[in-house]
Amino acid sequence: MNTDLKIPFLKYLTSEQLKLLDPLFETFSAPAETTIFERGDEAVYLYLIVRGIIAIQYKPYDGPKITLTRLHAGDVFGWSSVVGGEAYASSAVSLTRLKSIRIRGADLRHLCVTHPDTGRFIMEKLAEVVSPRWKNAKDQVRDILQNNIQT
Repeated sequence: MNTDLKIPFLKYLTSEQLKLLDPLFETFSAPAETTIFERGDEAVYLYLIVRGIIAIQYKPYDGPKITLTRLHAGDVFGWSSVVGGEAYASSAVSLTRLKSIRIRGADLRHLCVTHPDTGRFIMEKLAEVVSPRWKNAKDQVRDILQNNIQT
């Protein structure tokens, strides 16, 4: 089993659920000041931070790049890949040395279809992680994720 799976996002999974997920994850590391993906890049991976800090940045067409948030160990980014977005809506840049694990959004969506109980749990946890700053966002994000799985 991949020991990196013992991060907060997945800590409530059973050993059977972890066995389903483990082969789908790969390790991803980057030095500080590395662009992991740019806004507009194909949305392929969902990342779970094991160690390090990243900045989620947005560059409006008519202004300078702004940092929307900083994410740390235990946080998740790249969720456009899970909701079926073709491209990332923001950029991700490592501020420190990054160690993470990542999963292809398509693989996670497939797992949700073939193992609905595990999929429901993961979607619920993903909604909790990506939505803490918005009122009612957990429910909204969960609904977006669930609707994408069903289509």
